[in-house]
Amino acid sequence: MATKTRKVPGTKLVYKKGEEPSRVAPGQYGEIRLFAGSHYQEFGKELGKCLGIPLCEQLVHKFTNENIFVRLNTSVRGQDVYFVQGMSSPVSDNIMEMLITIDALKRDSAGRITVVMPYFAYGRSDKKDQPRVPITARLLADLIQVAGADRYIAVDLHAPQIQGFFSIPGDALTTFHLISDYFFDKHLRDAVVVSTDLGFAKKGRNYAAKLDVPLAVVEKRRTGNDGKSEVLSLIGDVEGKDAIVIDDECDTAGSLENAVEVVAKGGARDIYIAFAHAVLSGVAVERLRKLPVREIVTTNTLPIPPDKRLHNMKVLSIAPMLAEVLRRTHEGRSVGELFNE
Repeated sequence: MATKTRKVPGTKLVYKKGEEPSRVAPGQYGEIRLFAGSHYQEFGKELGKCLGIPLCEQLVHKFTNENIFVRLNTSVRGQDVYFVQGMSSPVSDNIMEMLITIDALKRDSAGRITVVMPYFAYGRSDKKDQPRVPITARLLADLIQVAGADRYIAVDLHAPQIQGFFSIPGDALTTFHLISDYFFDKHLRDAVVVSTDLGFAKKGRNYAAKLDVPLAVVEKRRTGNDGKSEVLSLIGDVEGKDAIVIDDECDTAGSLENAVEVVAKGGARDIYIAFAHAVLSGVAVERLRKLPVREIVTTNTLPIPPDKRLHNMKVLSIAPMLAEVLRRTHEGRSVGELFNE
């Protein structure tokens, strides 16, 4: 009789029946205390369910003068605290709520504070690419550390060098395995992975290698000094193939709209689009709704309200993956082993 197994989505970890831990054991920093920001309560409860622990409560109140007040309803003295807060909309409010909550945790004498950021905003501001501009991603990293965080966990940072902005230890995770496994299990015939631009081509190549399919790249060439006009071309062959258009995030969906248009003109059979972060700002939902695509695949790194969930949208949960990372971090075990690293 075959032994039943369960693979943790987004990782390489496979549990055999009876192997799965029933609860998280106390570590050197005491028990796990799990908190979630006001816009990540639903995700926090799902994460807590995966870990077999309750989500701790806190009061978050915004006064009429727009000042934010946070009060913990659970003592964290000497405990291993994980605070889940992505920088979703409203971005500035969620960043301030994050910093204020970290300060509250520090002042309640938490043993260790790990801030879990499914989405890190200002990731595109990671360098000085023109005169007299800030490096806001570095500023955010500094603020998180000064507030009192001891560790960080981030998912699909816009650029790997953002890890270097932190002087505290952390784990930079990816949804690559979660999304690629989903498409691998679909057994698409004669498929091709399409990167939305040359900057994402390296990550696109990883998807193509995992799915054992060719890679195509949408090339964008800006004309004029305003940088608005674009000439689009396709490097690679998509004719008669199922095209999987890959990007790291969907903000206004402009890049995805252009890429799908080019791929459709190239003669692709069925078109799928996939991205880790569903920012979905401005006219993004309307653009996605009009696209001639079979399926839109994303994750819950950002909360997606019902009015933005399209009929052909598949939302994959990162909670099982994050739960295993939190468990291993708490117990002092390797996180890289989850991904055969």
